[in-house]
Order: sequence, then structure tokens, then C-alpha cells
Amino acid sequence: MGILFLNGGFVQESSAPSAEIQWVSIEEAAALAQQDGKKILVDVYTDWCGWCKRMDKTTYQDAKIAEYINQNYHAVKFNAEQKGDITVGGVTYKYLPNAGRRGVHELAAKMLNGRMSYPATIFFEPNLSIITNVPGYQQAGDMIVILSFLAEDAFKKDIPFDTYQKTFKGRKS
Repeated sequence: MGILFLNGGFVQESSAPSAEIQWVSIEEAAALAQQDGKKILVDVYTDWCGWCKRMDKTTYQDAKIAEYINQNYHAVKFNAEQKGDITVGGVTYKYLPNAGRRGVHELAAKMLNGRMSYPATIFFEPNLSIITNVPGYQQAGDMIVILSFLAEDAFKKDIPFDTYQKTFKGRKS
């Protein structure tokens, strides 16, 4: 942010707004992925999860992360304890009130393979098959490597993630 002098006065120069992730519902992401072939990123969170809130305020607010996600993925924020029915891939998933202490959505349980830990980032192929589940808080520098590894299909070329990470040329902070 700088200062501009105009006609003897001054005006504070505003910085350009940072990029924001274009979050959509899981149903929208599934439909869009069928049309354009982009992979799907699902951020599984809960309202009470402190690390989820931190990831929202840091990693997902990073302009480079937001830009990369918007270009390469359909992004979904999924509350693991939401109560509404969701139909994806022809299957309807429901809220399970007696699962865990607070209840859990059946789709969250399926995505997390019953291991309810938050935050978790699940990556899907456009056909809704799960690529991988990345559990826990991810800093922006680590997340950009993961995003790139999956978007570039390095995992399909039998490149181990550790090797990819060591040779990653993008921004890593």
C-alpha cells in the first residue's frame, strides 16, 4: 500500500483485492467436473474445529493458493456435521445423528473412510473417485506442492511425492 498525491492532497492507494477461492457445493462441483474435467478439492471441516478455522484464515486466504485452486480445481467446503441430505453420483447421503458425539454427515464419513479428523482435504477425480485424503492443517507452502502434484497428475506417472516435493519449482514458503 502506498500514498498517491493528487491536487495538493493525498489519497491512500488501495491494494488490489486478494484472490478468493470460488467455493461451490459438492453437487455443483460434481456437475462442473463432468463438464470440464477439473478435479475436485473438498475441505472437510466442522464449526468447532480450531485448526479448520486457522486453515481458512491462512492457507485458503493466500492469494497464490486461491488462484491455483480456482484455475485447477472445483473447490467445496463441506461441514462434516451438516444436517441436510445430499445427492451425489446418484446416491443420497444423510446426517447420522447418533454417530460420534455430535453426529456426522454420512458423506463426510464416506470421504474420510470413517476416520473423522478435521480439517481434511479430499481430492477427487472428475468421475468422483477419490485420489487421496490429506489430513490435518496444511500451511500454504506445503499445500501448493500438494495441489500441483495432483493437478499435474504426477501421481499417475509413478513419481513419488517426496521426489516431486524435492524438485518442486513453484513458490514454497
